[in-house]
Amino acid sequence: MIAQDLRDAVGTALSTVRDPELDESIVDLGFVTATTVVDGRAEVRLRLPTYFCAPNFAYLMVADAYDATMAVEGVDQVSVVLEEHFAAAEINAGVAAGAGFVGSFPGEAGAELHELRRTFQRKAHTACLERACERLLKAGWTIEGLSGAHLADLPDSPERASLLRRRADIGLSVAADSPVLVDDDGEPVLADQIPFRLRFARTVRVSLDGNAHFCRGLLTTRYPHAAADQRPRHAAQEASA
Repeated sequence: MIAQDLRDAVGTALSTVRDPELDESIVDLGFVTATTVVDGRAEVRLRLPTYFCAPNFAYLMVADAYDATMAVEGVDQVSVVLEEHFAAAEINAGVAAGAGFVGSFPGEAGAELHELRRTFQRKAHTACLERACERLLKAGWTIEGLSGAHLADLPDSPERASLLRRRADIGLSVAADSPVLVDDDGEPVLADQIPFRLRFARTVRVSLDGNAHFCRGLLTTRYPHAAADQRPRHAAQEASA
């Protein structure tokens, strides 16, 4: 693979890495500042909206960026560098050494981040569920009728792709005959609970969207030229669902 193709492949891999709190691609958010690939050695440089962004979220993004880049065919060595963050030294060294979150912050971190990741994956599923149901409602479905909606009823769309991805993330079925409206354990939502479930899902979705908008603004405040690296939210959703 020629150098430019390999660099493009790394960029594509990084677009699958998401800010766990915002459920948006770190590429679309403008968090990736540079990628270089020379003789199979890839370097990725990241920035965040503030100097004090939570170290657990920062660690997850750096670790996921490392794993995504390392999985690219033709890449033999990876360095992910988080810049201008108060815990950058610990995070960069810990990810490079494969030390895990606890090993990166000895004496400070009490557990790995699996449950935190799971919590935000559930929130992302809930937000995507609301978007998918809104798609069905606009297509003529009634709220009561949603109890009979299956994944096969969702049109090919960004909302469908996003929902399938989030369901897979938390171990839910993506079979065409699976109900659309299920809880985080895969249990169908009862018909009389659908209005409540949709209101709750809408609250989660609005919160995610609002936080993402806020963080985009913080990044451009901190780095005035960052806006050129960000992709508009709706276009980003369609491309990186």
